[in-house]
Amino acid sequence: MEFFRIKKDIPFMRHALVFNVISLITFLLAVFFLATRGLHLSVEFTGGTLIEVNYSQATDLGKIREGLGKAGYTDITVQNFGSSRDVMIRLPLKAEQNSAKIGEAVMGVLDAEAPGASLRRVEFVGPQVGRELAENGALALLLVIIGIVIYLAMRFEWRFSVSAIVANLHDVIIILGFFAFFQWEFSLSVLAAVLAVLGYSVNESVVVFDRVRETFRKVRGLTTPQILDHAITSTISRTVITHGSTQVMVLSMLIFGGETLYYFSLALTIGICFGIYSSVLVASPLVMWLGVSREHFVKPKKQIEGANEDGAVV
Repeated sequence: MEFFRIKKDIPFMRHALVFNVISLITFLLAVFFLATRGLHLSVEFTGGTLIEVNYSQATDLGKIREGLGKAGYTDITVQNFGSSRDVMIRLPLKAEQNSAKIGEAVMGVLDAEAPGASLRRVEFVGPQVGRELAENGALALLLVIIGIVIYLAMRFEWRFSVSAIVANLHDVIIILGFFAFFQWEFSLSVLAAVLAVLGYSVNESVVVFDRVRETFRKVRGLTTPQILDHAITSTISRTVITHGSTQVMVLSMLIFGGETLYYFSLALTIGICFGIYSSVLVASPLVMWLGVSREHFVKPKKQIEGANEDGAVV
């Protein structure tokens, strides 16, 4: 299915160096912000107190946040879970805190600012649990990267594998750089979004690489940059359809999903935009510079001993 077809190939590879310089600068800025500012980790990673309350009817989360803010609670997370009547409140870890006393204090604030709440549970999440979650998250990311490298190396060729993983890690680091620069909260849902972006970007790279391989096998007389330009141009319509429809859904979550889905959808939005860019304008030039050619996909014909150039036996 195509919305449109571009008859003349767009010379993307002519500007490959410019695109990669832009990518390198963006990548280095992201690394700089990660090193200097770090990530603003949520309660799941740092530890803290989790409080669940229930209302007889839907309540205004804004009033709860405002009331807790007036009471001196900072870096809190207030969100619905399960239904609009169930509210989860996360408070950051503090020295010598008592979960029971914190629960009572929070309920006192709610009775004054958003009355009608009944306490369901108060749970303390220790820093050790948060550390384990961070380690497991990093391990999950590493395993995904290894799996992608192996898959691409088996399906295509090692040059494509290296190019794709560099481009996709470029997307991940830039997402983390945005979260470090703006100090947005990095939670488990954001980590899930990062992993989703990694897989999503690989899908786009695979589509472009598959067209590159197909063009190398079917078309002769074109240089490697021309092959890459043709592959990218011929998949633009598919890219617009796929990424456009996905972005519409993600933007809907970003605008209407509330605080619960805000940072998750924000990470996806950034990842989708940079995923398109990296798959087309980072991975493809890297493949070209690594020296991919038609000989890597087309096996040379074996010359039968005693045969002339036309294949006739003499």
